[in-house]
Amino acid sequence: MAASSAYGYSSDLGWDLGGKVGKSEGLGPTQWGGACSVDLNPSDEQQQLVDSFGALYAKDSPPERVRSAERTGHDPELWLRLLENGALEMAVDERAGGWGASLLDLALVAEQHGRHLGSAPLLEAQAAVRLLARLASSDAKNSPPQRHRAKELLESVLAGGRLVTLALRPPTADAVLTLVPAGSIADDVLFFDGDSLRHVALDSSETAAATGTAPGTGTGDRRAATNIGSLPLADVDVPASATTDPASATDLASGPEATAAFDQAVNEWMILMAGALVGLATRSIEIGVEYVKERKAFGVPIGSFQAISHGLADAATALDGAKLLAREAAWSAAVEPGRTPELGPLAFGFCTETAREASYRSLHYHGGYGFMLEYDIQLYFRRARGWPAQFAEPDVAYGMAAARRLAARGAADHDGGD
Repeated sequence: MAASSAYGYSSDLGWDLGGKVGKSEGLGPTQWGGACSVDLNPSDEQQQLVDSFGALYAKDSPPERVRSAERTGHDPELWLRLLENGALEMAVDERAGGWGASLLDLALVAEQHGRHLGSAPLLEAQAAVRLLARLASSDAKNSPPQRHRAKELLESVLAGGRLVTLALRPPTADAVLTLVPAGSIADDVLFFDGDSLRHVALDSSETAAATGTAPGTGTGDRRAATNIGSLPLADVDVPASATTDPASATDLASGPEATAAFDQAVNEWMILMAGALVGLATRSIEIGVEYVKERKAFGVPIGSFQAISHGLADAATALDGAKLLAREAAWSAAVEPGRTPELGPLAFGFCTETAREASYRSLHYHGGYGFMLEYDIQLYFRRARGWPAQFAEPDVAYGMAAARRLAARGAADHDGGD
């Protein structure tokens, strides 16, 4: 039996298909009356997971707490509560000391994170520990010393001593990692330099002692980046030793292994962000509906006007599609992993557009009140633009999805020709 958290979470989770749990078999189409259908509702266990984390966020991330954390973009108390309830352990497989939750399980939790605008580095931290777990696995193709270092860092993170994040893009020509998620609060950053996956510590002597490096070696300076989403972003200077010394202690993987591991980690971050944006869009629409039912013009609620009701209906319809796509992308990781590289950016792009449109319509229907800091909708409107901008705009994501689709088709045609 898998480990459980204080909320009763079990890692033995799957999709419920007519009484079957599909963790090993996977979600798939079922036939009813000759029609092919897919049940995308969470199983009972997954619903318990959603309810548990939903209750946590409702208590520890109300709008008042979100506002109080805007200056730094981080609520340490919320992050502590998430750690206490296994937010990182659940992301790691059981062989690495975790609970073995699927990417779909994490995406469902991400929906609650987005719904409540969690001021904590959940998505990037989960993507980073999953990357470390793969690099530390005995099945990994990196060298034994690299696996050992990845294992040491993972153990330190799971013990609660460190916060590790993931840089979503390689360093610039000036050796700067730009807009690193949680970069202003993290202890460590994992990054890809175009050939190798490396680790850089962000603290000085204390961090160096903990990681076994000499003080001032392998550490990076950082500068917080002001942003519309109130995120703890930072630009991080990559020290020369982390990019020029092949035998550097920061080296975790190299060559094709590093490229594949980095691409998978970024793809998982995109899928988790897609889930968070679904939650953000859901609450944005709810806020808008609540307001237009109360606000009156000409003696009737403004929600009775077609221009408003149809706009919200359009946003809700798009949200249904976004939720379907985000969950399918997460589900595919365990069942159809060959499709996940394509579905990740596709879900990210569409969920970004959906969240931005939903929050815009809700804010617009508030009139001038929507821009006032006292109203919650502006919190959602700004984050719908700032959160995904950490990585890319939708058109870039769609381009990634198309390129990966064509590459996969080309590889299939080549194999078929052989």
